[in-house]
Amino acid sequence: MDEFHKIRRLPPYVFEEVNRLKARARAAGADIIDLGMGNPDLPTPRFIEEKLIETIGKPRTNRYSASKGIAGLRRAQAGYYDRRFAVKLDPDTQVVATLGSKEGFVNMAQAITAPGDVILTPNPSYPIHAFGFLMVGGVIRSVPCEPGPEFFHALERAVMHSIPKPLAVILCYPSNPTAVTADLDFYKDCVAFAKKHDLFLLSDLAYSEIYFDDNPPPSVLQVPGAFDVAVEFTSMSKSFSMPGWRIGFAVGNERLIAALARVKSYLDYGAYTPIQVAAAAALNSGEAAIVEIRETYKKRRDVMVESFAKAGWDIPSPRASMFAWVPIPEEFRALGSVEFSKLLIEKADIAVAPGLGFGEHGDDYVRIALVENEQRIRQAARNVRRFFESADKTLHNVIPLTARR
Repeated sequence: MDEFHKIRRLPPYVFEEVNRLKARARAAGADIIDLGMGNPDLPTPRFIEEKLIETIGKPRTNRYSASKGIAGLRRAQAGYYDRRFAVKLDPDTQVVATLGSKEGFVNMAQAITAPGDVILTPNPSYPIHAFGFLMVGGVIRSVPCEPGPEFFHALERAVMHSIPKPLAVILCYPSNPTAVTADLDFYKDCVAFAKKHDLFLLSDLAYSEIYFDDNPPPSVLQVPGAFDVAVEFTSMSKSFSMPGWRIGFAVGNERLIAALARVKSYLDYGAYTPIQVAAAAALNSGEAAIVEIRETYKKRRDVMVESFAKAGWDIPSPRASMFAWVPIPEEFRALGSVEFSKLLIEKADIAVAPGLGFGEHGDDYVRIALVENEQRIRQAARNVRRFFESADKTLHNVIPLTARR
């Protein structure tokens, strides 16, 4: 049988080759240091777990929950936005709790996209930003990831030459995978552009609390008039080390939030109520936990940059997020990111994410996640140094000619 229509629209999963090689190496006894998937390794703060346990024991908490999120959780998210961004949200009409920001993006795509609608998506970018819309019949047009003049030049060209006119622009700052950040002036220009051309802005702010330079990333909703065009997605996965809890939010424009809530009402009953109660407790009183998690990632970043530089691989120091976006060393760049990532598993016992998985413009890079402790990061650097020292710089003794692109 032919593949189903939606499956045909999805390209091969480029991480799969690396994942299979990693699994085989571990099965053979290799100690693979996994810096590939952005899966936080830090424990969830204990007070959040205690609130979950306390709530499980209460009557009726095992029943169906609310698909848009319980009222207390939506109020807690509104309170967080007020404290963090000085943005006022109506928890009843401008906040929806999602099963993580990834699910929120997919369901928003289902809610607003007609077949053939054009979505402007950064390249490279987190895969769901494009594939969530591809799966519902949308058309992706790539724009640069870096905020700046070329970003807006690309938007102008897209509006001029796309048929139909684009529906929405995806924003993601701090960026996954590149870790670049954006300032409020950039968001002001985005809001002005969206209003001028009747576009929506869909902002992914999952890494709002993982920053390292005492310059907190802003929200697009801080811009006057942003509520007319923008919805923002956030997640508790990184800020509170709660990835498996699957709690995120969409906030902003009431029309878009209402559409998302309606679609969700057909698809799910919301997260388990005790999880939502615990998440509300985290938002209401978890600032100290956020600071501790942020400091841990900052220390890891500094150790990675320093130790890898000593090993002969210069890593640009990310200002935010839990990732470094790292150029492949010149002598290996012709291999491409997938083959180079496989080589790191085979020769250095390290797993990273190939940049090609985030778009064709990422193929000269790999993404390295700060998801191992400082000792393991230093061990990874030592492995890299030994690999570089043993590799013939011409690559003839490392990679067969057929593997080169």
